[in-house]
Order: sequence, then structure tokens, then C-alpha cells
Amino acid sequence: MPTVTFQVGEQLFSEAVADNTNLVVRAGIKKFPHPHLKAKCGMGKCGTCACRILAGAENLPAPNWKEEKVLGPRIAAGWRLCCQLWLNHDLSLTQDR
Repeated sequence: MPTVTFQVGEQLFSEAVADNTNLVVRAGIKKFPHPHLKAKCGMGKCGTCACRILAGAENLPAPNWKEEKVLGPRIAAGWRLCCQLWLNHDLSLTQDR
């Protein structure tokens, strides 16, 4: 089971999640990291769930076309769309902009 650590300012929120978990789906059903994760459409269109990956990016698949369209050059700085990620490894992230 992967552990997700969500950084909000100086605070850290961690929780183990089931394999193949999508964080936007979990937030939508009021599970971790709700209410910390900002999310809206869940379809890779709005960019509200954009997060900067702090650790674990090496275990994520390459960004898909939706992420490339919405995030553009921010991908190179470690940004990803949570709604497009299904987690199978530990991950640390933040939405602090």
C-alpha cells in the first residue's frame, strides 16, 4: 500500500492508500486528502488539481496529453494533475503555488 504525504504550508498529512488509488476520486468521496486537495472536474481539463511532486515522481508514468496541454512547461518543474495519476508507490506532493 502506497503512502501519500500531502504538504500544506508547513503541515504534513500522510495516509496509506490502496494500490491503484486516484487522489481526486478519494477527495470526492471525502477521504484523504480531502479537504486539503483542491480538485474540480477530475477529467484533466481544469487544472485545479495540479500538484508539485516533492518525492516519488520516478515511479509515476510519463505525463499524458491532458497534462501536457494543461500544465505545459510546469511539467518540467515537477507539476502533475492528480486526477490523471493512479498511485502504486509512495508519493509526496503539494499544491502550494
